[in-house]
Amino acid sequence: MNALILSLQDLILNTKKQHSTMWLAIILVFYVLSTQAQTTAVKKEYKPFSISAHVKNMHTWHGFVVHPGALFATSLEFNSKNKKFTFGFWGGASFSPVDVSNINTGNNVSAYYKELSIYTKYRFSDRFFIEAVTHNNYTGVEERGDKLSYWSYDKTQGYNFVDVNFGYNLTPNTLLYLATIINGGSGDYEVQSDGSLTNSWTHYFEVNSKVWQNKTESLSLFAGGAWSFFTDKTFYTQSAGNIINVGATYNKQLSILDYKLPVDVTLMWNPEQEKTVLQVDLTLF
Repeated sequence: MNALILSLQDLILNTKKQHSTMWLAIILVFYVLSTQAQTTAVKKEYKPFSISAHVKNMHTWHGFVVHPGALFATSLEFNSKNKKFTFGFWGGASFSPVDVSNINTGNNVSAYYKELSIYTKYRFSDRFFIEAVTHNNYTGVEERGDKLSYWSYDKTQGYNFVDVNFGYNLTPNTLLYLATIINGGSGDYEVQSDGSLTNSWTHYFEVNSKVWQNKTESLSLFAGGAWSFFTDKTFYTQSAGNIINVGATYNKQLSILDYKLPVDVTLMWNPEQEKTVLQVDLTLF
């Protein structure tokens, strides 16, 4: 009798241990599945808005030195969930001024670089995209004696213009880029013999190719030229179409403690203007 009781007790204890082990296994499985689900949810989280901030020693664009001194640039943009559509704002403000001539007094006055441009882009595929930009560089507008009007596109006022651009990735490392300034604007016109103004509709074409890279560095080469089908003068040139933007960009990811700081150094040469500059661009975030 005692032996039977002991056998029953052992069976009960073993059953309890098996149940405990089973429940422990079930809890462990649910924990793993929950953790994986949370990880998957984080990976798939959609963030429609993004911002960026840069510090640059100067600002260049398509062979132009837009501002020769140090500046701070930032952007705010919206991206669709499928990552095909982008709409954003890009702004810059300088730490140092440039001289502009006041149209009323003829005196030189100091003006800080100021720009707020609006852009939108649509990606048809991983290779092909179209974008439009309204450039609003209103540096020195009031200082030179003009009336500041953000939405003014008077071609003689000299600070607003729109371009429509196409980009095609010939290979993952080579981009073909065509930009067209629409209907003149911001000095993009030619004065005729009778005093009338003819819009130049400037076209700019650039080839940019990454020729070397490793885990933290890369080197890209680029060359760009401008022309117009309607006038000799273009937005970028004084008399005719020309090569205006030749150079290289070296990118390096600097490690500062746990922070990665992307740095771009661009060597740019404008053959028409006989101008060569070295631009440094630090991406803060």
